[in-house]
Amino acid sequence: MGQLMLKVGHFDQAEELYNELLKGASDDSDRAFIYHMLAIMKNRQGKYPEAIEFYEKSLKVYEQILSPNDPELATAYNNIGTVYDNMGEYSKALEFYEKSLKIREKALPPTHPNFGSSHLCLAACYEKMGDYTAALKALQNAYKIQEKTFQEGNQAFASTFSWYGRVYRSLKEYSKALSYFEKCLAIDRKTLPENHPNGAVAYSDIGDVHRLMGDYERAMAFHQKALNIQEKVKCNPLDCATTYMNLGETYREMNDYTTALTYYQKGLKIREEKLAETHPDLAVIYHSMSKLYFSTQKYSIAMKYVQQAVEIGQEKLFSTHPHLIEYRETFEKIRKKQ
Repeated sequence: MGQLMLKVGHFDQAEELYNELLKGASDDSDRAFIYHMLAIMKNRQGKYPEAIEFYEKSLKVYEQILSPNDPELATAYNNIGTVYDNMGEYSKALEFYEKSLKIREKALPPTHPNFGSSHLCLAACYEKMGDYTAALKALQNAYKIQEKTFQEGNQAFASTFSWYGRVYRSLKEYSKALSYFEKCLAIDRKTLPENHPNGAVAYSDIGDVHRLMGDYERAMAFHQKALNIQEKVKCNPLDCATTYMNLGETYREMNDYTTALTYYQKGLKIREEKLAETHPDLAVIYHSMSKLYFSTQKYSIAMKYVQQAVEIGQEKLFSTHPHLIEYRETFEKIRKKQ
């Protein structure tokens, strides 16, 4: 019942039910499972520190009652990695993903879907850390396993294609990125209901690549498709923030700074509400806003935003991360104008 409530987004009722079950839990195994479910719920609500707290409670029990190579333990490590990933704590996330993968390598057959999921989590983490070579290698591993496990066109491939698209976009290989995002969208449209939030993410990603290729008209059309879905259905607010951000970028590059700022502010409001103040995704939007204010010759405001981006980047990213390098270049550009 609790899992059903989670599925349909009734978090308060689910929490109430799990807390009642916790009071009546007869053994450690039951308690660990309930902590685990509470953690999943907190993660979906974006309450990441609370999610970590519940995962650690369940992990403490699992580490005592399960063998060191139990697949259940691998799932627990993987889930903790996902929360750290969501928090922008990529090194910690990587540590837990690797722990999970080590167990799965020993405990599962080489074509098990969870084995593919592990490689996909690693790929996503490496992409965010700016290590695109490692991300591609992990994606290749995930794809090889999925090819043996699933039929062509299975929903599992959509996520893999989406991450391929993101990596190639980061590498500025836009034609490849577009091809993968389109493959992802094709699967989403065949396997998911119309107006599913995943489809909106794919539309926005395609729109973003069109922007990077200088085709603003197409970019706007795809972002609008994304927004139409996101404003109709209950979606992850952070996905909406990304669409607003992408629209802001498109308008900024079209020199429509007033409209761009409106969309940046919408995206920023959501990210500031949902993310920790040092999350790398906040640095991305601060940097975009600094570029906008630079273009409108408001150098002191531009400097304020780029300083915030650099500070977060220095704390959370490796010194060689392409984003941090870009933030520093923008900082120098603005400094010379002051």
